[in-house]
Amino acid sequence: MNQFRFSRRPDIGDKIRVSFEFFPPKSDEMEARLWDTVTRLQPLKPKFVSVTYGAGGSTRERTARTVKRILKETALTPAAHMTCVNAARHEVDEVIQEFADMGVTRFVALRGDPAEGVGAAYRPHPDGYANGAELVGALKGVGDFDISVSAYPEKHPESPDFATDIDMLKRKVDNGATRAITQFFFDNDLYERYVERARRAGIYIPIVPGILPVHNFTQVANFSSRCGALVPAWLAERFDGLQTDPQTHALVASAVAAEQVLDLVERGVGDFHFYTMNRADLVFAVCHMIGIRSHEAEAAGSAAA
Repeated sequence: MNQFRFSRRPDIGDKIRVSFEFFPPKSDEMEARLWDTVTRLQPLKPKFVSVTYGAGGSTRERTARTVKRILKETALTPAAHMTCVNAARHEVDEVIQEFADMGVTRFVALRGDPAEGVGAAYRPHPDGYANGAELVGALKGVGDFDISVSAYPEKHPESPDFATDIDMLKRKVDNGATRAITQFFFDNDLYERYVERARRAGIYIPIVPGILPVHNFTQVANFSSRCGALVPAWLAERFDGLQTDPQTHALVASAVAAEQVLDLVERGVGDFHFYTMNRADLVFAVCHMIGIRSHEAEAAGSAAA
C-alpha cells in the first residue's frame, strides 16, 4: 500500500514549491558561510528567498547589501523583510522606496520583535505604523508588491486568544497580503487546526508552513520557550544525549525535518518555507527527500549517462 503514498510519487518534486530564509551576515566569516549556502541552495530553484531585517532597521545596511548582491549575482528572487519597530512612518517609507528602487518586488511584512528581544513589552513608535497590518497597507501604497506576512499556529504570544490572533491576520489580508508564512512548529496537527480556523474566518490566502531544521536542539528549545512554540516530549527524546555528538545530531535533525515535511505533503501541503539559519546541509537533504532536485546535479547526471 505504501507505493500509493502521495509523497512517494516520482513526480512529487514537480508539485512542491519551496522558499528559503537567510539573515544578513555580521562578519566576513559569516558572509562566506551565507554565500556558500546560497550557492548550494540556488540550484533547487526556490520560489523566492527572504532576507531578514532587524528591529528599527538595525540591520538595514546589511540587509540591503545582501538583497542587492542576490539580485546582481544570482538568478534568485529576493524578498526583503520589513519591520516597523522603533521607526517613524517616514523612515519605514524611505526603506520601502529604497528596496523598490533596487528592483525588489517581494516583501515580508512583520511588526517585528521589540529591540530588547523576544518577550519584552512591545510599544509602537508614536509616529510609526502600529502593527503588521498597517505595514502591509504602507507597502501597498508604494507599489503592487507581493507581500508575505506572519502567522502563528500556536497564536502569537502577545495575543490573548486565537480569535484576536486570527483577526490580526484577517486585517493583514484585507490590506493586501499575498500569503502568510507561519512561525516554526513541530506538531503538524497544530498547523492544520490553525489553517481551519483561518478558513472559517474567511481567510483564503496560502498559509505556508515555516520549517526549522534543528541544527542545535538546545538553542531551538530555548528560543521556542521565549516565543511560545511547543517542543513536544518526543522531539526532546530524539535529541537526548546528542549534545556532544554533532554528527548523529545532524542525521537525526535531517530525519525529523523530513518526517514533518513528508507528513504535511500527505496532508495536501504544497508550499514550504525553510528557516535555513544560513546553513544549507539539512535544508538541502530535506528538499532532496521530497523530490526537489538540484538542476545542476541533474544536468551532470545526464551528461555522465
